[in-house]
Amino acid sequence: MDKLLQGIVHFRKDDFEKHRSLFSSLSREQKPHTLFIGCSDSRIVPGMMTKTLPGELFIIRNIANLVPPCSMSDDFVSTTAALEYAVKVLEVENIIVCGHSNCGGCASLYSENNSDVPHLARWMELAESVKTQVEKEAPENDPAAREWMCEQINVVQQMKHLVSYPYIAERFQAGKLEIRGWYYIIETGEVFGYDRNQECFSLLN
Repeated sequence: MDKLLQGIVHFRKDDFEKHRSLFSSLSREQKPHTLFIGCSDSRIVPGMMTKTLPGELFIIRNIANLVPPCSMSDDFVSTTAALEYAVKVLEVENIIVCGHSNCGGCASLYSENNSDVPHLARWMELAESVKTQVEKEAPENDPAAREWMCEQINVVQQMKHLVSYPYIAERFQAGKLEIRGWYYIIETGEVFGYDRNQECFSLLN
């Protein structure tokens, strides 16, 4: 906790003062250009990865960067509510779904016992189709191939879920909204982007 308290002191003295005019302009409104959908993993830092300033990214984070397919629900729907707000209210121009290496959420798909984490297990049911596809395409005796394939296919699947929302599909088809898929490798800093034409990921940086 001391580290966090020291951090907010340094933020106020250094970073805030450096960008005082920016924070002043953001005090009553925001106009982010991009919705960034990423994993809750502590190793993923969207602002650092993209070198963006406050006000540029509207961020949704959850386990395994999942996007529930479009449906009406009486449940509390944090991810879909944030999605709706970003696109309909803030009118973002881009959506990025960013997966990453060594994703614990994706790994949990292959766990034999998730009884201690029932909400996680329930959430990851959204990625069952990803697991099924990986099991068909990657050999069982090659866990490394299954890992990266699962993480990458998961990104592509969430991109498909995005266009199941009529208001997103309409903007995407009209060329008013870009949808991108990224795959970040933690230990190298490499970011790969999904190429729809080639149906594969290629290095962006």
